[in-house]
Amino acid sequence: MAETATVQRIPVRFQGEGSGVEELTWGQWAAWRSMELGGGRVDWAGGTMPLVDGQTIEQIVMELAFLMSRHQSLRTRYRLGEDGLPRQVLADSGELLIEIVDAGEEDPAEVADALDIALQEAPFDNAEDWPVRAAVVCRDGTPVWFVVLYSHMAIDAYGIEALVNDLANLDRATGEHLAPVAGIQPADLARQQRAGAAKRQHNASLRHWEKQLREIAPDRFPPVADPPSPRYWEASYESPATYLALGVIAERTKAHSSTILLAAYVLMLARVSGYPTTVVRMLVSNRFRPGFKESVAGLAQSALCVVDTADVSFDELIARVWKTQLTAGMHAYYDPRGLWDMIARVGEERGATLDLQSYLNDRRRSMTAAEVLPQASAQDITGALPQSRLRWGRSSDDPGATVFFMINPVPDTVDLTLRVDTHRVAPDDLVAILRGIEELVVAAALQE
Repeated sequence: MAETATVQRIPVRFQGEGSGVEELTWGQWAAWRSMELGGGRVDWAGGTMPLVDGQTIEQIVMELAFLMSRHQSLRTRYRLGEDGLPRQVLADSGELLIEIVDAGEEDPAEVADALDIALQEAPFDNAEDWPVRAAVVCRDGTPVWFVVLYSHMAIDAYGIEALVNDLANLDRATGEHLAPVAGIQPADLARQQRAGAAKRQHNASLRHWEKQLREIAPDRFPPVADPPSPRYWEASYESPATYLALGVIAERTKAHSSTILLAAYVLMLARVSGYPTTVVRMLVSNRFRPGFKESVAGLAQSALCVVDTADVSFDELIARVWKTQLTAGMHAYYDPRGLWDMIARVGEERGATLDLQSYLNDRRRSMTAAEVLPQASAQDITGALPQSRLRWGRSSDDPGATVFFMINPVPDTVDLTLRVDTHRVAPDDLVAILRGIEELVVAAALQE
């Protein structure tokens, strides 16, 4: 952001029901552990968005105050107790400062992007700071862009959807709340997770995980000779041809595009690693559980998908992956502390460190909605292949997963991102996985 931009800060005052100290929820424990493993780096959800013409700063302040007052996760901070363990500390009132930036001669969208980065990288104190950061970019005093970030300690991507949906319950003329807040709040959830039903679900989930962990190969990626520096590499791949091909395969197999793409991904992992049985931790929203759909909180947890890719056709693999997704998704609700202990115990008993750092996150969040895919001809699909595009992302030495695969929410195409530990997956193999997914899906669509 250039020096021509001017900045002021204005308060958003809020007051809501509830206060006190409670244990962390299971989702908060997972986010806390992620921060610890990342050297204290906070993970943020949110981003930038253009504002509708005529929207005022006063309206934005009203909306933020409304959301902060209703959703306890947004006014919860995290402090260590005398035992050294973190607790969630809920306040019933407070004040959030938001930045108002006039773009001057700069492009407001570029200023918003720069603010997004700056707000993510600014120092953050879990014990003192609210888990929300916001800024408004103006052009000649008129708000044109909004930047808002939420700590993953407070919310996940599905929680942001619930947050946005709740704005329908604000009367923007009067500030009146039109309906009670829906969805379980974090402090109540922490108490619920200590009860019998949650404990039974936790135990069932861990039994499922342990059975899988005793059967998989502990380490499926051999070391890379002469790995590059920095260690962690990222690339994205946009493929309109894959998008068109998914419609053909979905019509034939009645499978969701997420399942089809996961089938292609695990098959490519098998080819690159040399192990036909692949292990992927798929992020599951858990929003299908009672009281969770409207909750503004972190509820997503990983499910363990173990898939044998050997000796099956691609359509048969899709069916196998679908069954695995269903079973794994039912066992994605657990106390992560128990899971961490169990992973360490099984690894010790097997005399090996279990590599479970292979992730999938379908960021489209479309599994719960009816999917509409195009019905394309073979000529349409092959004609779109020249439009495929590989983009290299940021490389760094920040600790990361062995492989982290994301399906990005880009309309009318398939946009994939893969981050890899190049000590285990060479850059050439990173590209081979992304291009191979396209090749597999297109070939499956064109088969007679």
